[in-house]
Amino acid sequence: MRYLPLTDADRSAMLEKIGAPDVDALFVDVPEEARLDGPIHGLPMHASEMAVEKRMRRLSKKNLAAADAAFFLGAGAYKHHVPASVDHIIQRGEFLTAYTPYQPEIAQGTLQMLFEFQSQVAHLYGCAVANASMYDGSTACWEAVAMAGRIARGKKRKVVLSGALHPHYAEVVKTMAKFTDDEIAHARPAMQAAPDNEGLIARIDDDTASVVVQYPDILGRVTDLAPIAEAAHAKGALLIVVNTEPVALGALKSPGEMGADIVVGEGQSIGVGLQFGGPYLGLFAVRDPKHVRMMPGRLCGETQDAEGKRGYVLTLSTREQHIRREKATSNICTNSGLCALAFSVHMTLLGEAGLRRLAMENHRLACIAADRLAKVPGISVLNDSFFNEFTIRLGTDARTVVRKLAKQDVLAGVSLGRLFPEHADLADGLIVAVTETTTEEDIETLAAALGEVLA
Repeated sequence: MRYLPLTDADRSAMLEKIGAPDVDALFVDVPEEARLDGPIHGLPMHASEMAVEKRMRRLSKKNLAAADAAFFLGAGAYKHHVPASVDHIIQRGEFLTAYTPYQPEIAQGTLQMLFEFQSQVAHLYGCAVANASMYDGSTACWEAVAMAGRIARGKKRKVVLSGALHPHYAEVVKTMAKFTDDEIAHARPAMQAAPDNEGLIARIDDDTASVVVQYPDILGRVTDLAPIAEAAHAKGALLIVVNTEPVALGALKSPGEMGADIVVGEGQSIGVGLQFGGPYLGLFAVRDPKHVRMMPGRLCGETQDAEGKRGYVLTLSTREQHIRREKATSNICTNSGLCALAFSVHMTLLGEAGLRRLAMENHRLACIAADRLAKVPGISVLNDSFFNEFTIRLGTDARTVVRKLAKQDVLAGVSLGRLFPEHADLADGLIVAVTETTTEEDIETLAAALGEVLA
């Protein structure tokens, strides 16, 4: 079967039917600068399978893989060890299902896994109920904002974003808010040892529907969320907490325990791997069960069949393709089932004690790294508190330093200039992430390389 079976006549007939002059007319909504102006430059129009494999191997060698470098990148995606058993288990036949597990009688393995996954996420976040996952952390963040707006029933439309929220998450919220009546109140990031909680609280008023904070925040700082929750609730607003590093919750108090109403985040750290940027896994949970019907996505539940045997079903699936239609809580069309399975398997293998040990090892190595880097001339550590990620100041543009060190096979971290290009005063900041995969030799390599570049 031909890969492109349509003839020119077929295409012309279809274009004529929809009233389009040519194929390019189908892409008029895409900005011109984002469109290809022809075939991809540098690639032949066709080649044999062997030639393609050879060319792709050559191209792949241009990548600097995480396993081949001293690796300190973080800021929302973390390099953790994923046991080989995770990959083995997720391929078992019990978890094979159609695109969506509509028919519970033939999808019991997947439905049970999602039920267990929900239980794990709810426990991790200190919440009552979690859904069956979402696409990623940033879209989960927006869905939480939209959910808070539904709960406010249009009476309040202001959304207060912390300046320490990951800028990519903030941009997703701002982009989606263009299609709603939400007013986004976003502060600039503050380069200081502790988050500006007082400034955040001062921006909460009677029109505020939700307050969004990150824990630990984009600079790696850890703060007590209880005063923010209290201030938000005093104004009738919901507190939304974003967590991009779930391993941290093996050592830190959960957001739900501190009064968060909705907790969302990225689940990539557990079971999923970096995977060159995706696919990833959105986590979503609520503290109060009364808000369950306002949740986006789907929810798996446990039940009994006519014979009294335990079984699993889709209890809630309130997306637009179902009977909810215009009343749907989300247009998210599915959950990240395979990534959720990997998360759940890895979490099960760890257990609560294993997660706590993993978290403490992350923190131990991060403390060693922070102490060592603080001794490098010209470097200062910003944070008073952190888990496995902290910010250092280099006294020079961090982007330049990162590029120089990458040529030495040292991925030193994520520069604040890259994340916040519009704020020149943050340009010397570098976010350094340390996990259990980091060795003390890696830390010494980073310290030596930074010392040499900054000398």
